[in-house]
Amino acid sequence: MAYYDVFNGDADGICALHQLRLADPLDSVLVTGLKREIALLDRVPARDGDVVNVLDISLDRNREALERLLERGVVVRYFDHHYPGAIPEHRNLEVVVDTSGDACTSALIDRHLGGRYRAWAVVGAFGDSLPSVASELAASTGADSRALAELRELGETLNYNAYGESPEDTILPPLDLYRLVHGYENPFALLRDEIVVATISSRRKQDLARALGTRPLRSVPSFDAFLLPDEAWSRRVSGTFANQLALDDPSRAHVVLTPAGDAYVVSVRTPEDRGPTAVDLCRRYRGGGGRRCAAGIDRLPREGIEALLDALAGHH
Repeated sequence: MAYYDVFNGDADGICALHQLRLADPLDSVLVTGLKREIALLDRVPARDGDVVNVLDISLDRNREALERLLERGVVVRYFDHHYPGAIPEHRNLEVVVDTSGDACTSALIDRHLGGRYRAWAVVGAFGDSLPSVASELAASTGADSRALAELRELGETLNYNAYGESPEDTILPPLDLYRLVHGYENPFALLRDEIVVATISSRRKQDLARALGTRPLRSVPSFDAFLLPDEAWSRRVSGTFANQLALDDPSRAHVVLTPAGDAYVVSVRTPEDRGPTAVDLCRRYRGGGGRRCAAGIDRLPREGIEALLDALAGHH
């Protein structure tokens, strides 16, 4: 029997798996990638009797690969908070999905483990730009304001590192970052002891400052859209920038476009209370998906930009 752990390379995916393996240490084959490398189950060669744990990647985007695994007799446990579509029914499949917007995958694992490693769930929630979820989880840990700020710093740093079009855009490949994190049961010790974490954090702040100095491509009362330059720092910071815009002004929608060859990578953030949700809007496009108010499109042709912004303007 072989075990496979398949997880998103962002803060939520890393912290979700970290909690699971702290509670149940075992040797597994690790399968991950950058933030937008969603179709990860295609990389899993599991066979009859093997066990695959899937964390923080869309079931909808991995449906065919999931069905092939189940047909081969693989046992699959699936934890996620993105739009799943129709969930297959199979004796070998256990699915824990919450798309309410009030949970991330780290929070689902925290619930599954009864809060045994809750500080890491707090880190994952902050990284996934869910500060209210993080603060609610942290309330039972006794963390003071300084500790909470440090957990937030760590979460946002881990999350930033997952963005880019290739591993060369990152400071540390997500698999290496997970292995680094997994050496620490205490997140504060990781912050204190690992120079590379401070390096990633410093780069995140520099890149975010550059992005925040960018003039909008379009700005109207209901939303703003930004076009970042075709540079490595833009690809790294795109999601972090979109999250910061949404946190600074949650009443408006926000779009961040980053060049990728002859197309654009798109990050969309929408308010909770009106218009189409970010995931509804992005799912209209091939390679689009995400969660309720934070979603993206892997490749939007150049000629599709105006139609996307017009659609957003028509509903917000």
